Amino acid sequence: MRNIITITAAGLLVAATLPALASDDDVSCGQQNGAQQMSVQDIAGKVKGMGYDVRSVKRENGCYEVYAVDKSGARLELKVDPVTGRIVKRKHKS
Repeated sequence: MRNIITITAAGLLVAATLPALASDDDVSCGQQNGAQQMSVQDIAGKVKGMGYDVRSVKRENGCYEVYAVDKSGARLELKVDPVTGRIVKRKHKS
């Protein structure tokens, strides 16, 4: 009986230390001060500077959502940090 309790306790300890798995759509750019955020035009320019053909930009869940085409012609949805302009997620669109 003691072995079962020990094994169960060890299993619970391991489960408690594992990070929660986020869904594919869960991307957070954090809650940034509005004065620090780049404008839509600045984000579009930054992404264009990375070699993408920007089609549209909108705000979505704290990030900028940029629809663009890469150099190979693939259509992409990019999640971009509003403060740094860093791409935090890249998703191919069909």
